[in-house]
Amino acid sequence: MSDDHFVALSECHFMNPATLAEISNYYPNTKRWWASVQGVLRAWSGIDLAEKRPPPIAETLIGYMDEAEVDVCFCLREGMMDISGGTISLSTNQFMIDQIKPYPGRMYLEAMVGPILRRGVENAIWELEHLVTEYDARLCKVYQPEDLAPLDDKRMWPFYEKACELDIPLTVHTGMSYVYPQPSFHTHPDTLDRVLLDFPELKMIAYHMAWPHTEEVIGLAGKHENLYLSLSGIVGWYERSPYRGYHAIGTALQWVEPHKIVLGLDLPFVDTKRVVDWVRNLQIPDELQRNYGYPEITDEMRAGFLGTNLARLAKIDPTRRIGRRTDSS
Repeated sequence: MSDDHFVALSECHFMNPATLAEISNYYPNTKRWWASVQGVLRAWSGIDLAEKRPPPIAETLIGYMDEAEVDVCFCLREGMMDISGGTISLSTNQFMIDQIKPYPGRMYLEAMVGPILRRGVENAIWELEHLVTEYDARLCKVYQPEDLAPLDDKRMWPFYEKACELDIPLTVHTGMSYVYPQPSFHTHPDTLDRVLLDFPELKMIAYHMAWPHTEEVIGLAGKHENLYLSLSGIVGWYERSPYRGYHAIGTALQWVEPHKIVLGLDLPFVDTKRVVDWVRNLQIPDELQRNYGYPEITDEMRAGFLGTNLARLAKIDPTRRIGRRTDSS
């Protein structure tokens, strides 16, 4: 087994520390939002938010990338404007541009231009094209829980048309909405089905394996040529309860080719090495291979999951940016 695979992580969220300081004790929904975030982290990470941690910014992430020997990250702002009544986002695309600038070739922009319907589709389309053409955005996140309607609302169609025109993959929150005050029905995997029936050429990456609707999104990925499955976020839970991960990944590999599974973070940066190492060493136990018919995980599959699959979608060079450590280094 090779231990020198290229590694790429999407969905690395940064938050503006100044904004967090301004709103933490001001808007009532901020406290409710953080309480629901803690619920997710209880399963995915085991982290208590009360513990003091470095701020979620580029300078912090690059250290954890080096520790985990991660070559490339795709970094994006955190929206959540609904917790302040539509007043402010937790970070902006300009904040992200400034943050990643010192790390060319290591950090790429993952645009996020929503809430698309709330702000006006024409405004979101302008910003998407601006970020792709002027700032080399390689992915674009669509986070529909904070928007007015589900992913398959026909008012979204012009935005999907623009994504096809720009040939930029959309990374899409799928499954339940984890945080207050956002509804879950906006991102049920069925909504992906209706979008991709009209836009079969649109590349969509389903974040979080659409938990708790994982088997449904796996079936849809088997149906739609350009629907990909991301372990983002949920990989933290899979590492903590590995048989859950073995079943999910094993089932996915019965429906789709291995190139359709990609890695992401969406976790506290301190978790980076933990989840990347789990995928580096991923193997489905013999017992589950026999009893469920799951395939053996090959080194080629691991290489794809760790980074080459995502690199192909994002059109970046999948060569190592950081060398493997040795005992003497």
